[in-house]
Amino acid sequence: MAIAKAERLMNLALCLLGTRRPLSKRELRESIEAYLEAGSDDSFNRMFERDKDDLRELGLVIETVENLDGEVGYLARRDSNRLPPITLDAEEAAALGLAAKVWQQARLAGAASGALQKLRAAGLPEDVDPYEAHGALEPHIPVHEAAFEPLMLALRDRRPVVFDYRKATAAHPETRHVELWALECWRGHWYVAGWDRDRAAERVFRLSRITGKVRARAGRYTAEVPDVVTVRETVASWAGEIADRSALIRLRSGSGYPLRAKAVSVRELGDGWDELEIPYGHGLDAWLVEFGPDVVVLEPAELRADVVDRLRAVAKG
Repeated sequence: MAIAKAERLMNLALCLLGTRRPLSKRELRESIEAYLEAGSDDSFNRMFERDKDDLRELGLVIETVENLDGEVGYLARRDSNRLPPITLDAEEAAALGLAAKVWQQARLAGAASGALQKLRAAGLPEDVDPYEAHGALEPHIPVHEAAFEPLMLALRDRRPVVFDYRKATAAHPETRHVELWALECWRGHWYVAGWDRDRAAERVFRLSRITGKVRARAGRYTAEVPDVVTVRETVASWAGEIADRSALIRLRSGSGYPLRAKAVSVRELGDGWDELEIPYGHGLDAWLVEFGPDVVVLEPAELRADVVDRLRAVAKG
């Protein structure tokens, strides 16, 4: 059984690498003997999808292309599957081993292990153990959002996605069509950056605000992927991290601990309220709205007006 599957995967890989145009499922089935022997269309479809996922896990870049008639085809371009020689010194290998330890989820752990095995085969120094313990540090990045895995897989395969997204200031989610660029974790929350097709602009989305399922779509990206994607810098600016002035707010006692951690000064007002001076930068109005009735903006006037406008928009739904 193992030999038969390996032969089937090899034949599929050769078909995808040897074609100059996308091949449909029908054409691939007619070209590979094991697929011809499949008992039914359902059996073939399940076998093909498993094989395609296995090849991608092995590192083959398989593109999904939809023609003008709506038929989906597959190919693996040679230039996309050709890598330069890989050379790593001991320090670089140790860094990769440490990065592999970060992923504790079963699927990602397997992918990280497989990647290190490929590096070993590509010439990783024999005297370097990427899994060797490095002090007492045991890194771990938690992932609780259901959207993470489908986004990670779509990002790996360069496939556009569709999902419903609820902004902090909106009562109902909106459908977004996004070409993914990067996934990053910032202060315990995961964010994805990409090109929003509907708005024709770069956008960053917080995964915890994605509702429903993430659906991958066929076809190529329409926008150029930048060499550097500044996810953390963008989120920091939205959260008021990049500030050039101060704002004065009134905050209910015992609430708003993230605001208190950023406060330049705190003064008790009595009657269950405190007065805080906090850094004021782009996006602070959106962040303050998240605290609802626990926050009242005192100054500056434009910040107060922006917060009031956002609250009214939420109230209108």
